[in-house]
Amino acid sequence: MEVLASSSLSPFFFTKPNKINPNFSIQVKLWVTQPPKISKASNFSYARCRSNKSRSNATNPGVVFVCNRFLCVIERNDERKFSGKVMMKSSVNFRQNLSVAFVRIVSVLLVSSISVVTTDSPPSWGLSEENLLFLEAWRTIDRAYIDKTFNGQSWFRYRETALRNEPMNTREETYMAIKKMVATLDDPFTRFLEPGKFKSLRSGTQGAVTGVGLSIGYPAASDGPPAGLVVISAAPGGPANRAGISPGDVILGIDNTTTETLTIYDAAQMLQGPEGSTVELAIHSGPDTRLLTLTRERVSVNPVKSRLCELPGSGSNSPKIGYIKLTTFNQNASSAVREAIETLRGNNVNAFVLDLRDNSGGSFPEGIEIAKFWLDKGVIVYICDSRGVRDIYDTDGSNAIATSEPLAVLVNKGTASASEILAGALKDNKRALVYGEPTYGKGKIQSVFELSDGSGLAVTVARYETPAHTDIDKVGVSPDHPLPKSFPKDEEAFCGCLKDPTAACYLNQDLLFSR
Repeated sequence: MEVLASSSLSPFFFTKPNKINPNFSIQVKLWVTQPPKISKASNFSYARCRSNKSRSNATNPGVVFVCNRFLCVIERNDERKFSGKVMMKSSVNFRQNLSVAFVRIVSVLLVSSISVVTTDSPPSWGLSEENLLFLEAWRTIDRAYIDKTFNGQSWFRYRETALRNEPMNTREETYMAIKKMVATLDDPFTRFLEPGKFKSLRSGTQGAVTGVGLSIGYPAASDGPPAGLVVISAAPGGPANRAGISPGDVILGIDNTTTETLTIYDAAQMLQGPEGSTVELAIHSGPDTRLLTLTRERVSVNPVKSRLCELPGSGSNSPKIGYIKLTTFNQNASSAVREAIETLRGNNVNAFVLDLRDNSGGSFPEGIEIAKFWLDKGVIVYICDSRGVRDIYDTDGSNAIATSEPLAVLVNKGTASASEILAGALKDNKRALVYGEPTYGKGKIQSVFELSDGSGLAVTVARYETPAHTDIDKVGVSPDHPLPKSFPKDEEAFCGCLKDPTAACYLNQDLLFSR
């Protein structure tokens, strides 16, 4: 904070730093006919709290500031107070070389003009447009980030150091400075997005995505080499489909980056990008490996596939299983799942299978809505911050449409984020049995913030716990039972594994829903 007393006369400055908060200091500017000749700053003293008695008994108090966190008052020896945005209280004894006239001038001028400037933020008149963009990103993280220790560093000090030392002469340099700042948090889910990637991310949660039209997953353990990511499906008419990429093909590389160590979360980000841009894929299909250059375009994403599986039985009593595969949580997800459930129930299904394998998440509210379809009551998820439980999402059954039929949920290590919220809610409320392998373990929630130039930040704002108060971050949701290693990921082959007892992937439908 800077307190200025000003007029058209000559200035005399005094600045006193605050040892308790180094970001907060006080400067007094006294305008006089001639500056006083004071040789030592020790002629002024600072006190957070001084009683009237201590002031009156002081032999040479100089200028004494009496402050609390929000209020400072200036007061002359005759106890007359000066008003302004900030008031300060002092008792001033001047050295012998200051005249009585000077005291009167100071008294009048202090009353006539007091202005306050806070220095909690850097002075804007010394900042470039690039500096201001960096500060906008810094403030966004400062306000929203869940970890208020900022990974054990002084967030204010980092800001000052970066503004002094990081080059920010071009937009590219500013982006690099922001990415470097974000990297200090050591949080893989808090990330900076250039304008093109930010636009693509937003469109991906709105029912369409700018990419090549691929749904990808991890290979089954029995698939063997080559290592990479498996194509689950290619959107009809999309760039990948037109290039001949088929389900079961393996993506070995994306833009010269091997997929062997990539998560599907990272790979999905690499496949998406600005409309009209290109991406190079190394595809292993059968005995051949091809290099394909695909042009990204806007692809509509249908998040749900469903199928009715009629199992062997006697006449009209043949068991019917309703299979629903949910690939992502975009803005169409809950309505598409509702439609699939109602259609399958119209065919008198006896049970449901909800396949969340390789679903890396998406819109948090969509996950909550889908959980309500299956539950008649109960907690869905607890939202927590650094201080504990902040919010509770639950249901009273008013949106339930399928609460009585047996339900099995399929998961794997590609099941993440909103998918884990849904799987955890159904498991902990004993609504479903979970099959597969431990899920990805993304127990944190991000919010997306747009910056003034069209770029953006995905910032971790909270973590969640399942209804049983399980923190699954970096651990995942544990399944109740494993799946056969060769269990397929498409709806056609799924039905075959329930029908054929001789198949390696066979899963007895009675055991599938039995606890």
